[in-house]
Amino acid sequence: MELKAVLSAIDGYRDEMVQTLVEFCRIPALDPGSGGEGELKKTEWLQRKLLLYGFGAERCDAKDERVPSGIRPNLIVRRGEGKQRLWILSHVDVVPPGNLKEWPHDPFDPVVKDGKIYGRGVEDNGQACVASLFALKALKDCMIEPPRPVAVAWVADEETGSYYGAQHIIREGMVKKGDWLVCPDWGTAKGAEIEVAEKNILWLKFTIHGKQEHGSRPDKGINAHRAGADLIGRLDKAMHQRFGGKDPIFVPPFSTFEPTKKESNVPNVNTIPGEDVFFFDCRILPRYRNNDVLATVRQQVNAVKKAHKVKVDLGIVQNESSPPTSVNSPLVAVLGKALRTVRKVEPKIVGIGGGTVAAYFRRAGADSVVWATGDETAHSTKEHVKIDNLVADAKVFAAMMLAD
Repeated sequence: MELKAVLSAIDGYRDEMVQTLVEFCRIPALDPGSGGEGELKKTEWLQRKLLLYGFGAERCDAKDERVPSGIRPNLIVRRGEGKQRLWILSHVDVVPPGNLKEWPHDPFDPVVKDGKIYGRGVEDNGQACVASLFALKALKDCMIEPPRPVAVAWVADEETGSYYGAQHIIREGMVKKGDWLVCPDWGTAKGAEIEVAEKNILWLKFTIHGKQEHGSRPDKGINAHRAGADLIGRLDKAMHQRFGGKDPIFVPPFSTFEPTKKESNVPNVNTIPGEDVFFFDCRILPRYRNNDVLATVRQQVNAVKKAHKVKVDLGIVQNESSPPTSVNSPLVAVLGKALRTVRKVEPKIVGIGGGTVAAYFRRAGADSVVWATGDETAHSTKEHVKIDNLVADAKVFAAMMLAD
C-alpha cells in the first residue's frame, strides 16, 4: 500500500517535474576547462528547491581556484540511520553545447515538444537529478520513512574526471564500505539493463625514435614509422592471444586493443620519418590486470627496439580499473525487483566498455550499479528525454528506497 501511494504521488507531480527539469537545465554548469564557472549557481538553485520541499541538505564542497566561487559544490540529502546506506548519485555539470548552429533552439532554454524535453543536460544528467528529487519528495509527502538509510547526492565534475565530485565525497568519508550506490548516468530505451561491471581502461602513448633521412637513402636512416607499424602488429597479435577470454555480459564480449590516434610525423613524402607517435585504447575485461597487460606491452616494445634499433618511449595516458559488482549482489536484486514491479521489464545484467563514476565507488568497497532509462542522446545536439521516462525513473528510485 505504501508503494502504491508513492507511485500515485509521483504521477501527480508530472507537470511539476517537467517544469523543474526545464528550469534546472536553463542554468549552465560547465567545467572551468571549458570556459565555465562550475556548478555553484545550479546547485544553489537545487538547494533552494529542496528547502521549499522541506529537506535540509548538507554540502561537501571541494576547493577549486579555477572557478570564481573557489568551490565545486556537492549536495547531499540523507534519510534514516544505519548501515548499508542506499545512494542515488547524479551529477549537475554538463558538457558544452558544441556547434550552436546544429541546435534548433538555445541549448540552455529547453523545449518541451511531443512528450519530450530537448536541451543540453536534460538527459546527462538532468533527468536523474530531478527524478531522484521527486522520489524523495513522494516519500515525504506520503509521510513514509524509508526502511533503510538513504542518501541522494547531486555532485560536480563528472564530465571531466570527478576529482571535485564523486571522488571528493569518497575522500571525505561520506560513502562507507558496504554501502549501495545507483549511478543513473547510463541506460537504454526500455530501462531493463543494469550495468554491474566496466572494462578496465588503459590508454597508451608510444613514441618511436629513429633517424630521419632522405627518402632515397633509407639505408642511412632508421624509419620510425616502419618500426611503429611493426609494433602495432606485434601488440595486436600478442595482446589478443594473451588476453583473449570472453565474458557474455559485455558488448563486445572480449577485451579490445585498438590503435587510435596518430600524430603527424613528416610533412612530405620523400623523407624517412625519424619519429613516430601513436596511441592505443585498451578496454580490458575485469578478469585481467592492467599491470599484466603492461608487461606484455613492454615485451613487444623490447622486441621492436632490438629488431629496428630504435628507442621507444611508453607513456601511460590513463590507467583505470575496478572490481565488478556481483550479479548476485542484493543491490542488483532490489533494483531488479523495482524494474519488474514499476516498469514491467525483465532486468538484463550487462557490462560496458566505457567508464562511469561507479568505478570509484566499487574501488571504495560499495556495491554499485549504473541504471537509467534513456535514448542515449547525451552530448549530442539532439539531446532529449521522454517525459514518461522522467516519471518512471522517479518511481523506480522510490521503489528502491522502500525496499527492506
